[in-house]
Formats: sequence, structure tokens, C-alpha cells
Amino acid sequence: MVILETKYSLLNSLLGKKINEKELEETLFEMGYELESITGDELRVDITAERPDLLSTYGLARAIRAYFGMKNEKYKLKESGLVVNVTGAAKEWSYAVACVVKGLKFDDGRIKEVIRIQEKLGATLLRNRRKGGLGLYPLNKIKFPVTYTSEEPGKIRFKPLEGQQIMSGSQILERHPTGRTYKHLIENWKRFPLFKDAVGQILSMPPIINSHELGKIDETTKDVFVECTGTELKTINLALSILVGALIDMGGEASALKMKYGAKTIVSPEFKEEVQGLEVKKVNRLLGLELSAEKIKKLLEKSMYEVKSFNKERLEVIVPPLRSDIWHEVDLIDDVARGYGFNDFELRMKSVESTGETTLAVKLKEELAGLLVGLGYQEAFTLMLTSKQDQFEKMKVKEAKHIQLGKSVEGSINMLRCWLLPELMKALTYNQSAEYPHKLFEISQVTLFDEKAEVKSKETLRLAVVCSNASANFTEIKQVLDYLLSVIGMEYTIEETEHGSFIPGRVGRVMAKGRPVAYLGEIKPEVLAAWGLEMPACALEMDLAELFGL
Repeated sequence: MVILETKYSLLNSLLGKKINEKELEETLFEMGYELESITGDELRVDITAERPDLLSTYGLARAIRAYFGMKNEKYKLKESGLVVNVTGAAKEWSYAVACVVKGLKFDDGRIKEVIRIQEKLGATLLRNRRKGGLGLYPLNKIKFPVTYTSEEPGKIRFKPLEGQQIMSGSQILERHPTGRTYKHLIENWKRFPLFKDAVGQILSMPPIINSHELGKIDETTKDVFVECTGTELKTINLALSILVGALIDMGGEASALKMKYGAKTIVSPEFKEEVQGLEVKKVNRLLGLELSAEKIKKLLEKSMYEVKSFNKERLEVIVPPLRSDIWHEVDLIDDVARGYGFNDFELRMKSVESTGETTLAVKLKEELAGLLVGLGYQEAFTLMLTSKQDQFEKMKVKEAKHIQLGKSVEGSINMLRCWLLPELMKALTYNQSAEYPHKLFEISQVTLFDEKAEVKSKETLRLAVVCSNASANFTEIKQVLDYLLSVIGMEYTIEETEHGSFIPGRVGRVMAKGRPVAYLGEIKPEVLAAWGLEMPACALEMDLAELFGL
């Protein structure tokens, strides 16, 4: 949860009516949020992290107005004809978007509100400025076109916001309080990001600090230049749109800018709406209700959606431009439930009774584990997260399609495992000091790439067995396979094959029910060497889901 701190009086003025504490608490609860406290005029509201558009008082007021059935005007943008050139940007901070907002009437309260929005977006959506940073500047002091670029730290010279003297980029990180706070973000970069105007004046050094001369707004400021820079275009465009939306709600008139990335030009901000389909049957099945399309339409409008068209079976829903959390029909259905009111759902027992029992997968795991323990094998439990080096390179197999991870703290972790044997080989490596033979097995899930699946992946149950000793050979691992499948009562054959991890001529493909279900054989010396192992090993890996139709 994220805390929105604001003024109770400001929220009431934006709603256009006085809402008492009890009504506000109940309304926020129905919307899925929580009133933490009201102390005098100080208001604190818990907002869920996936709704950064509600981190301004203006955004929250829009949401409550819609919930009450009150009309909100759509955000509108004019064309400014102004250009920002993005050229020579630091590779670590390569994207920028911007906008112009005119006709603002700032006072102390509105300036503090803008600062609050910047700080909340910076701390949440922009991950403490690790993904982006926002800036505002008095428009009358800037000469267009503006350029977003980068320079070596020692060559950058300007007076930082509230600073006493001109400093270099490096000096700002060492001497200025804000520079010291965010120093860790850019201190190792060879070039620091910069905004410059047409006559060479420095506006700011993102994501650290604005210029004192050009980057400070006050109560005399009427028109502003607003920018957001960072590592991902989609994220910074959302952050900019949220801030610009709040400025529009303050009475400003926004104009889009052309961002020129070399030969490519984009217009920002987008305020782009998306259309998603929603099936009436699915809404009622998930919520246990019998709502008509007309009723669903009205409930969606309470969460600021528009319905483009509908019939008794389906609705075409326009998703508001600041809703970054709508990925799936289920997200729309969640808002239907909020509009309906969680307290209004009828509590009732399911009419169908059933008797619980252990699933086939669990029974199978328990039986196979018992058999292998009886053969003297130890069960291992390895991690789902692993690396391409372990799964492919060390095993001497061609890299297959797999589920990659995004950025991780541990750089060597970059994927989900797609087979178990490499992780057992890793266990052998870490336990070479233990007495031989080493006999390990694991029965667990792996994650495979699946183009047809909605999430492009599927989990499947596998069994891997490995034995390492001075005389480990094909016969030894085949005896394990014979024992397991004979107890289960499964007939199989072994066909000649090749596999990058096993010695040619000492590897087989196991066929059962007319389908390939396993590999077994002696591990190649090259694979053993890649894992730092000196003792021979034999192994098998079986697809239990394929074999038993799980």
C-alpha cells in the first residue's frame, strides 16, 4: 500500500460537495482502498500500489466522482508545435518525454501538491528514481527547441536548485544534499543526462536535480515545461501523463510536444485509450451474479470506464489512459465487483458437496519418491530460478526457447529452469567432498515456453535421477528405470538417439504409450568437466506429465 497524504478540504472542494468521514471511509472501502486517518484537515488514504493514477488528490477525486456517478471531463491536448530533440542521451538513461501546460494559477497549496505528486510517483512508479525522474520548469525562461543529451560529468557546469554556486556534475553529487542522496544512481556513468535549451542553458541533470535559474516554479509561474526521463518509455510516459493530468485538473491547458529521436518522432504525452472485450457470461460466472450487460455497463462507469458498444453477450470497454493495471478481462471484472459493492455480495454455501482427496500428481510423487529412497537415493529440492549457463552451456545442449527473467539483483540468475538434471549436476558439484556413491533424485515442476498458452508458458512435472561413482554406466541407470516402471506397471521401449549431455552410443530415448517420455544414459566427460566433476555419472530425466497425462 502507498499512503496519499493530502488536505480533507481540498478533496471536498474537488468533489464539489462535503463528504463526511463515515461516507468517505465506506466509499473508499467499496472502491478497494482504506481511509487511514483524518486529523483536522490532514487526510491519509491507503492506495494500492497498482494505481499510481490515484497518488494525487486530483486523481483520487476523479475516481470518487465517477463512483458517485458524477461526470469527469476527458483530458485534452492541443498541439504546441514545439520540439525536444533526443540526441546523444546516456545509454543508461536513454528516454525522455515532455509536455507544456499553460494558464496555471499556482499558490502555496498547489505547489506543495505538485511536489507531493512528484515525490510519490518518484518513490513508487519510478522506484525511488531508479526507473525515472520528473521535472517542472517555468516555460517563459526556456528557449525552444530543447535538447535532451548527455555530457561528461566534469564538463557540466550549472547552479543546482537551492545551491549557492555553480558546480560541475561530479561536484553536485559530492556537495549538494540532493546530489548526495541520489548519487548512487549515476555515479558510475561515463556521461550524465542533461536538458539544454536552444541557447545552451542547462535546465536540469536528470534524475538528480534541476537548475536553480530555470528549474524553480513559484506563485508567479503561469506556464510550465514538464518532462520525465528514464529507462523505459512506457513507464515514464505514464508518470508524465499522471502529473500533466493533475495540472489540467488544476485549470491548466496542456499541449503535446514532438520528441525527435533521430529519424523517429513521437508525440507526448499520449493519453492513449485502449479497447478490451468483456463477456457477460464470464463476469457472472466469476462473481456468482446474474448481471445484465446494461448493469455491467453502469458498474464499469463507476470506475471511469466508457463502454463503446454492448449486446446481451459482450461489451467493448474503453480503458482510461492512466489505468496501467488493466491487462486482462479479470481486471475489468474486479472493477465490476467494486462497483457492485463488496458488502452487497450475498454470503452462501456452495450447493455442490465433494470429498477431498490427494491429487494424482501428489500420489505419484509420493510413490516414486518412496521407491527411489528404497534404492538408496536421496531426494533433492533445487531452485526454480537458474541460469542459461547451467541449463544449456554446461550441459552442452543447444539453447531452447525458455522463460527469461527481467533485471535481477543476482546477475547470474536469468531464467526459469526447463529441465531438472542440470540442477542435480550442480548439487553434485557442491557435494564432492561427501563419500561416494552420490545418488540423487528430484520430482518437481519445470517451466516450458508455450506459444499457445495465454501467459506463454506452462508448468510440467518431471523426474530426474543421477548417480555418480567410479563405475556409473548405462546399465545402472536403466535398472532404476526398469524398477520404477515395472512397479507402476508401465511398459516401455528404448530407442537409439543422440543428446548433447550424454555419451554417443550410451544414451537412449524412452518410449511409452507411443510417446517419447524420457532420456537416460551416461553423462559426457565434457559435461562433467564443465561442472568441475571428476567422477563418472549416469542419469535419466522423465516427463511425468506426458507419461501419466497430468
